[in-house]
Amino acid sequence: MPESYVNFMGGSPLNRLSWLRTSHAFLNAVALSSATRWIVLKDGQPLLVQQCGSAKRPLARLSTADIRSLLGSEPFFAQGQLEGENAPDDVAVLEAARFHGPPLVFLGLHEPQTGEADALPSSDFSAKSTTPTLVVANIKGTPIFTLDVSKVPQELLDDVFQKAEAARSGAEFAFSEPRVAMNGLDAFEAAIFAEARSMVDWNTRNKFCPSCGSPVYSLWAGWKLTCSSLLPWAENAGKEPCPTAKGLHNFAHPRTDAVVIMAIVDESGDKLLLGRNKKWPGKFYSALAGFVEPGECFEDAVKREIWEEAGVRVWNVQYHSTQPWPYPANLMVGFYATADSSAPLRTDLDNELEDAKWYTREEILAVLSHAEGTNITRSDHRKLAAAQEEKGPATSTANALAGDAVTEEEKRKAREAEQPSGLQFRVPPVTAIAGVLISEWAYGRAGPQPGHQGQTKL
Repeated sequence: MPESYVNFMGGSPLNRLSWLRTSHAFLNAVALSSATRWIVLKDGQPLLVQQCGSAKRPLARLSTADIRSLLGSEPFFAQGQLEGENAPDDVAVLEAARFHGPPLVFLGLHEPQTGEADALPSSDFSAKSTTPTLVVANIKGTPIFTLDVSKVPQELLDDVFQKAEAARSGAEFAFSEPRVAMNGLDAFEAAIFAEARSMVDWNTRNKFCPSCGSPVYSLWAGWKLTCSSLLPWAENAGKEPCPTAKGLHNFAHPRTDAVVIMAIVDESGDKLLLGRNKKWPGKFYSALAGFVEPGECFEDAVKREIWEEAGVRVWNVQYHSTQPWPYPANLMVGFYATADSSAPLRTDLDNELEDAKWYTREEILAVLSHAEGTNITRSDHRKLAAAQEEKGPATSTANALAGDAVTEEEKRKAREAEQPSGLQFRVPPVTAIAGVLISEWAYGRAGPQPGHQGQTKL
């Protein structure tokens, strides 16, 4: 089908300038630009800002002047063994390397929509063919970095935020549980957030070389991790050379894990199959999903996951759209498929699936039109996050300090959602691709085409 739907957190609004990630001269210059803005995260939580008199809490986009004290000594990229030392220019394993200070990632450039030419790896925008200062002068727009302050003392962060330019006009800063934060982001911010959180998470989780177990370090402005045994000053006496000394080091680049998520429609076209995880909040049902395995195409993954989870055979698998999902770095690939609603459903096959039901279009439309039908409270978000991470409900006081404490109104709504009411069940909002697949089918805008034989029935 033609490209027709851009999901929330999709749309990737930045020119990522990927060819400049190896240029430490460009990166060091652009990091100090007055136009540059910084997305700040702590333990995976984005920093939000609330202006005086406003209920909105968008992403805080701080200037370099605001957070300069957190960046550490120059150079920021192509650092040497000692803090404040420049790495040699001709050593490939030190290209835009960072060893000292909190982790940084260059996300890209937000270019103005004024008809001006977008930056391309031409002579005007190449640090190899012109000076970095000219490259910075040639680019038009807002360069954006992430700053991970997970290891920065809270008292230092408080001091920085209190002195930030926005704070002087009454703005307040707070870190937020990321799924809760999504509710207040617009499409532009959500797309930047998806890239920022996935990259910060990847750099945080991967600390050791998978080939030899040595610590890794950051290259290419946060877009590559390389084994420390390759460093010019590494002490490798008596050790076998790390296998990463040869080849392209492909394992050290950011990864995205593909997940198929599918709305299953019966042959009449009037019923939709939804499932419920045992750990989800009350009355919450959604489309079934699962990770794509090695040696498996998307269509095969759809068929396998539905068969393994609910004992249902599907056919007529049709692609709809995708959604970046930065928890931690998934790409949700949405499909519709057809199944026989008279076949038995099984919930004893998957240790996470509590229930699965066929719902009519009328029933789902009733939920979509209900005031609470797609509402997910902060408490619900925490339960969903805990279910995904296989942890208990989040009780961290840090969340409460971040302004995400569950309000009495939310507690009341949560209690009502658990009790019998006119609302039979709830489904995800359209900020999640599951909600898109469900609502697009319910309103007749998408779904398996009657009589289409795109896949052989199994």
